[in-house]
Amino acid sequence: MRIVAVTDDRGDAVEAEWLEKAEHVHRQLRPQLPADYASRLREIFAAGARMALAVDEEEVVSVALWRIIDNTYEGRRLYVDDLVSDAARRSHGAGQLLLGWLEAKARSLGCDVLALDSGVQRHDAHRFYFRERLLISSYCFRKVLK
Repeated sequence: MRIVAVTDDRGDAVEAEWLEKAEHVHRQLRPQLPADYASRLREIFAAGARMALAVDEEEVVSVALWRIIDNTYEGRRLYVDDLVSDAARRSHGAGQLLLGWLEAKARSLGCDVLALDSGVQRHDAHRFYFRERLLISSYCFRKVLK
């Protein structure tokens, strides 16, 4: 397995064919994404997000969508919007490989923290995050506005 960066450091999609190959895995976590997946992702990239994939030969096994955020309470953080492995290929090391890559990327970009949010219903993901030494550091409060 290897990591493929779908975006460059500016967020420009440098490997459009990988974006197409990632869609079916990404939708396992985010089925509500619009039908025009590529256009929506380009908008998200333009707002600062980046994408990396764990790939086995030419098959996407795991997807990460991430961004850099500077804030007052942590400093610089690499925030992971989405981290998902193909349900048929879980527990084969792809998520661990991708999370390790994200941590190395965070360190190389001078980040103080690697962070992600995970829905309370995602028990299997939580076991993985705890095993990978991520900790619950706070509650996330929200109000839906539309």
